[in-house]
Amino acid sequence: MRPRNMNKDWKATARTLSEALPYMQRYSGAIVVVKFGGNAMGDADAMAEFARDIVLMRQVGVNPIVVHGGGPMINEMLRKLDIKSEFVRGKRVTDQATVEVVEMVLTGLVNKRIVQAIMDEGGRAVGLSGKDDDLMVCEADDPELGFVGRPIEMNVQVLRDLFTAGIIPVVAPVATGMDPLETFNVNGDTAAGAIAGALKADRLLLLTDVAGVKDNSGEVMTELVPDDIRKLTSEGVIAGGMIPKTETALKALEEGVRAVVIVDGRVPNACLLELFTEHGSGSMIRQPDLPPLTPRG
Repeated sequence: MRPRNMNKDWKATARTLSEALPYMQRYSGAIVVVKFGGNAMGDADAMAEFARDIVLMRQVGVNPIVVHGGGPMINEMLRKLDIKSEFVRGKRVTDQATVEVVEMVLTGLVNKRIVQAIMDEGGRAVGLSGKDDDLMVCEADDPELGFVGRPIEMNVQVLRDLFTAGIIPVVAPVATGMDPLETFNVNGDTAAGAIAGALKADRLLLLTDVAGVKDNSGEVMTELVPDDIRKLTSEGVIAGGMIPKTETALKALEEGVRAVVIVDGRVPNACLLELFTEHGSGSMIRQPDLPPLTPRG
């Protein structure tokens, strides 16, 4: 039986849904690639919230593709196996022993946790890696990094087939090489950007554990163009783990992605805030002459 009295929370919910409707309509049929990573992956509540957001995106007509990392889980397994981790310019140095652990953790443990979380929230999801259907073929990115790959060939039809069927693809960033016996670890942001570029996605959302790109005074910049990124990088303001994200953003824009947003994944419902409200939760990077898709750009 329905309660007779309507409280303020219900009215606020109805108002929020009404305000979100124009944004949902603009994004109907849009392709949105979401890079999911960071500490939220190890938190059951945060994982469930993320999965609900992705399922809602699918239900209102958006075509989400989830690309995930798994750094904390990889680190934990490497420690257990007494394998040392090193990083160069924000990317993991990956020898043969490390790449075997990376593949095991990402394609097994992490990928299936995300798939199950989406299904628990009522969605349909399929997990795959860059090896499946030759989705992502790589070459070595840098001799210093070992088996870290740079995508050179993308075959994204399998992703189109899945989201056309109403299924949410969940992609682990592990890829094959030109030699099919090779396995490459691919930086999660790099993999997400390559997939977004190949799909000419409407949005690439890079979830992270920081507020966004900051200027010289430490303030978050909500909107940037490529020249801003280049300037901040040359000045050393953009550094460390932010470098792969901004490099990914610039390359994705060059390949036809409409806009890239470095999203503060610590904010509740960050993806929904970014897509379906005027207020984003991070730093949007786009070409200055890009026709708008939403009021934010």
